[in-house]
Amino acid sequence: QVQVVESGGGLVQAGGSLRLSCVVSGRTLDGYGMGWFRQVPGKEREFVAGISWRTGITYYTDSVKGRFTISRNNDKRTVHLEMNSLKPDDTAVYYCNANPVGLRTSPGIYWGQGTQVTVSV
Repeated sequence: QVQVVESGGGLVQAGGSLRLSCVVSGRTLDGYGMGWFRQVPGKEREFVAGISWRTGITYYTDSVKGRFTISRNNDKRTVHLEMNSLKPDDTAVYYCNANPVGLRTSPGIYWGQGTQVTVSV
């Protein structure tokens, strides 16, 4: 079993930055992929960024490349999403996800509770 808890959301003006954090507890994460997804009302939850816990390899959806950076701290069992040059279109609830099968753009079974990110014009 894996537990996932996000933090760091908030309100920011367009062009600003936010850093989301995800603390993961439970079983060993070796072989897991960690991902950030986001969802706005009326739309499906979409993949934003992911990282392999073992190798550190990362992958991003096109709309956030060059603006968002995902990273991990193995010792603290924490995953971060550094978001820069934020746009109003980035407004969403952001969810951290743990996938036992590795780095994927599809989610695994372990979700956090979500954290709201609101970008104002």
